[in-house]
Amino acid sequence: MRIVVLVSGTGSNLQAVIDAVKAGELDVEIAAVGADREGTYGVERSAAAGIPTFVVDFKAYPDRTDWNAALARAVAAYSPDVVVSSGFMRIVSPDFIDAFNGRYLNTHPALLPAFPGAHGVRDAMAYGVKVTGCTVHWADAGVDTGPIIAQEAVAIEDADTEETLHERIKVVERRLLVSTLAALAADPEYSAA
Repeated sequence: MRIVVLVSGTGSNLQAVIDAVKAGELDVEIAAVGADREGTYGVERSAAAGIPTFVVDFKAYPDRTDWNAALARAVAAYSPDVVVSSGFMRIVSPDFIDAFNGRYLNTHPALLPAFPGAHGVRDAMAYGVKVTGCTVHWADAGVDTGPIIAQEAVAIEDADTEETLHERIKVVERRLLVSTLAALAADPEYSAA
């Protein structure tokens, strides 16, 4: 299974995928890693691992439509079976989603459908829930909507800050992403949820 991974930041989930592939624990080919801006550590990690990279800088386009079209072209150039949004902090258009036939995988640091959006961890803490977690799902045209593939709960501890909770969620999220990709590589129709 060929994947293209999209990142906006450090690429810690991406690193877990790279490590699992190198260890022979994950039978996928990381065809490329793309970012929405220059200077992301996720792209640096990929280049260091010998993985092709590309940047479609959001600020370089006059509007979201042109950026989405350029991103779709860049991703399609690598012929992925699955596109993985992992810490990619841009909402893509329905045309982008459609271009990849519903094979756009997203990770989110909350138990969807609760706490969608860019601040899932902060929102869960502010609401006062005792349990949150992470979700891997097929993205659709909504924000953090689409069929859920896998989820795992993470308890919120009394001493947690947004940062400590988010770090504990990321540990689970990395494992969940790798196991979901492994299941999809073995069976493209896999859905644990």
